[in-house]
Amino acid sequence: MGNKGPTRHLKRHQSPAFWPIHRKGGTWAVRTSSGPHSMNTSIPTTVILRDQLKYATTAREAKSLIKNGKMLIDGKVRKDDRFPVGLMDVVTIPDSGEYFRVLPDHGGKLKFLAITAEEAQFKLCRITGKTSLKAGKTQLNLHDGNNVVLNAEADQYKVNDVLKIKVPEKEILDSIEFKEMQQVIITGGRSQGSEGVLIGLGSESGWKKTATIRTPDGDDIRTLSQYLFVVGVNEPVITLNAGEE
Repeated sequence: MGNKGPTRHLKRHQSPAFWPIHRKGGTWAVRTSSGPHSMNTSIPTTVILRDQLKYATTAREAKSLIKNGKMLIDGKVRKDDRFPVGLMDVVTIPDSGEYFRVLPDHGGKLKFLAITAEEAQFKLCRITGKTSLKAGKTQLNLHDGNNVVLNAEADQYKVNDVLKIKVPEKEILDSIEFKEMQQVIITGGRSQGSEGVLIGLGSESGWKKTATIRTPDGDDIRTLSQYLFVVGVNEPVITLNAGEE
């Protein structure tokens, strides 16, 4: 019997635990499409409009809004009601003039933090890999599935560095180096959602490499370095908490 391809269906009790849906509120959930984020690290647009932002009461209403271009992701209209939205993506609702950035939250969740129109003009992308191309060019592979092809200037960027990218043009505005004494946010593990200053990197190699950050309250947190996302030098370049300027 031949392969029938990936399933398009998902039962609610099998959906990722951080999705803001009731596990016993029905049988089926919306499965994310193939896209920039995996299903285990993202939320589909229908769930965002209906359950997270409360712009719709049913999946049918949410789907209608999305199909009519009422939702922008990273400055682009997305009409796929299953499109995956994940870490650092910028969500825009044009009719209400509201903007949100997706950030890690405690308990393995994702939060949609309201931001200003000015801040919605860019996003932060972590470099997860570099690939050498022909003609001396280098491709930077980013955490959100995007790629940036550069010439010789690519040598200044390293894996785990973060790029400040204008959306939707994908123009590099600035970069933040991954090193000690930088502002970081934790994107995974038991301390997900915590923020602070990177005060030390362990001597371990590979994925076991650890790091220590100091929170604004003076507490030290030890975690894996792969969970760190640098967000600034002296202070974060993005809003991390509600009420911040």
